[in-house]
Amino acid sequence: MTAPDVDPLLLDPTRLSIVSLLSATRWAEFGFVRDSVGMSDSALSKQITTLGKQDYLEVRKGYVGKRPRTWLNLSTTGRVALERHIEALQRIAARSREAGDAHRTESDTGVG
Repeated sequence: MTAPDVDPLLLDPTRLSIVSLLSATRWAEFGFVRDSVGMSDSALSKQITTLGKQDYLEVRKGYVGKRPRTWLNLSTTGRVALERHIEALQRIAARSREAGDAHRTESDTGVG
């Protein structure tokens, strides 16, 4: 069962890396994103398509001189999804730590 606000799309570490990187930038060049997350061109293109279908990314194509370039930007939808996803993961971790602390305290006192 998935916790509320955990985004199934962002459970994939590659996609989480891409949107996290883009959350700290504006209009990052494809090559920068590819190199930063350690992917091949084709693998990144596939992830861009997946994230783009959910409107998490904005894609702009153009030229620098005569060379074609692609720039990526995390959309507002993507930023909100990332924020909610991280908050959900933090809540899960906090609840688990609290449960572990409570169990340890009970175990230490011989209760339970």
